[in-house]
Amino acid sequence: MNGPVTIFFAGGGTGGHLYPGISVAQALARECPEIKPVFLCTNRPIDRTILEPTGFEFITQPIQPPVRSIGGLLNFWKSWRDTRDQLRVLIRERKPLAVLGLGGYAAGPAVKWCSEKKIPAAILNPDVIPGKANHYLLKYVQHICCQFEATRACLPPAHQHKMVVTGCPIRQEICPLPPREQAARRLGLDPNLNTLTITGASQGAQTVNQAVLECFKSIKLQGWNILHLAGKDHAQSVRAEYRQLNIPAIVIDFTPSMNDVWSVTDLVVARSGASTCAEITACGIPGILMPYPFHKDMHQRANAKVLADAGCAILLEDQKDRRRNAAQLQSHLTVLLSDATRRRCMSENANKIAHPDAAVRVARLLISMVNPS
Repeated sequence: MNGPVTIFFAGGGTGGHLYPGISVAQALARECPEIKPVFLCTNRPIDRTILEPTGFEFITQPIQPPVRSIGGLLNFWKSWRDTRDQLRVLIRERKPLAVLGLGGYAAGPAVKWCSEKKIPAAILNPDVIPGKANHYLLKYVQHICCQFEATRACLPPAHQHKMVVTGCPIRQEICPLPPREQAARRLGLDPNLNTLTITGASQGAQTVNQAVLECFKSIKLQGWNILHLAGKDHAQSVRAEYRQLNIPAIVIDFTPSMNDVWSVTDLVVARSGASTCAEITACGIPGILMPYPFHKDMHQRANAKVLADAGCAILLEDQKDRRRNAAQLQSHLTVLLSDATRRRCMSENANKIAHPDAAVRVARLLISMVNPS
């Protein structure tokens, strides 16, 4: 390469889209410093909050999410045209040599338009089942970077040859994890006890929160810390229930320091978003997974099934009811809290399917796209 090279990273609107892209961008900076990642994101405040601390350049796109109404669809198509016009200028000025789609509606215009300009394109597809945006973009890309081999069966035959199992890129601070004792003290936990972590990702998960709290009415928790990432909207009520149960749990709304969380975690009850699955397998954490039950395609269930089939997690269907969820959760939780041998076996199985180097794999793929020789 002669001089700086620009690669567009297109997508945003959620941490689930941005964090894997940031991990790849950080890996690129280590592998090939002359490549400059430029993020093309949405105008949602979360994008600025996540991207500003990274130091990477980001440009807000006019693109808006599609809404199923006449007005909503008209607004989407107008924003698509405005984004296309913005991209014409950006491509002329920045001369990108590749584009990486991070998933979601905000990846669409850049991947499509760059591809039509003969600029090599790839997409990240960390869930087993590709979302609508990624399905639409399959014909425009050279590579589909997937977390799971199971994705192959979800792709049209004409595009299966583009699939590369890279894993889902995770934040560079996750591996290696910080020392357990230091992480425990930062979180206010006893480093000499095991830790059960409950998390519904950044927004929390009300049905998971309720199921766990219902179980704790009858489960003995001797020898265990409880760390509960309850979500901003639920943390206050979750704290109140722990006080009523007289259980000294650490309840937090949200933390960006998931490296500390995973460092102390011996068992997790969680949703099964792509990044959660990638992080707990990379960290070798046994889990009880309750996939989000309201997605039409149930893609979190497909993610959880891969981990369950590998023997590193237990898949429980979220029944959307506190007592029914608690009834099925309690038997599994009781066994795993007391069976260190089984937890150790699940941890070893998690490591077998992990891709802690996913960010580097994707970064090297991008380097090969801009420098084929």
